[in-house]
Amino acid sequence: MSIKKQYLKSKPVCKVTFTLNKHMTGSAGRVFLVGEFNDWDTQALPMKPVKDGVFNLTVNLEKGHEYQFRYLLDGDTWENDDCADKYVRTPFGDSDNSVVIV
Repeated sequence: MSIKKQYLKSKPVCKVTFTLNKHMTGSAGRVFLVGEFNDWDTQALPMKPVKDGVFNLTVNLEKGHEYQFRYLLDGDTWENDDCADKYVRTPFGDSDNSVVIV
């Protein structure tokens, strides 16, 4: 897994590329990026398969914020990013959310 950040000089946004590798996706056919930046919509941000079970997606996030997120595999398995900037307990208290800081 990885999170790559590219800050834009001309706009107050950061291009963030989320990559989920094969050891995390296993045999998943569909992976979605779900988080505060899309109101936790489980269908809004499908990640693109790029090679050998690797999925990635680039989103523009407003600078100066922290965003909680997770990955949803095949509609039923939640995964965190081991490269997240930090982790925060969910409001439900049963797991953590990954956090990206931009």
